[in-house]
Amino acid sequence: MALKRRNRITASFSMASMTDVIFLLLIFFMVTSTVVFPNAIKVLLPQSKQQTAAKPLTRVTIDKELNYYVAFGSERERQVTFDEITSFLISARDKEPEMYVALYADQSIPYSEVVKVLNIANENSFRMILATRPKK
Repeated sequence: MALKRRNRITASFSMASMTDVIFLLLIFFMVTSTVVFPNAIKVLLPQSKQQTAAKPLTRVTIDKELNYYVAFGSERERQVTFDEITSFLISARDKEPEMYVALYADQSIPYSEVVKVLNIANENSFRMILATRPKK
């Protein structure tokens, strides 16, 4: 009786392709995690040499005596209290949903006053522009 040899085919699993997938996922998550900025204040800074081509601007001005002024479009600035800024900006957004808010702050005021206005913008998803003067 002749013995037949059976060729056994053994299934092998290559970890190389799985390692490649894991490595690519690791790179993907590392790159995307550097893009996320939790609790960051989003500010659009204009070039100081050129005019910003922005949609109708709403202006918030803080002078050196910490008085607040607001205006929409070509309106004249009017003095308001800090608590009235939010309602004014919301009503301005109702008029022009794609508006930008320009913040004009005197250089001598405390930084915390600027941050308070930026927080209002961040909480209500307004697009902010910090107004600067050109360098001489």
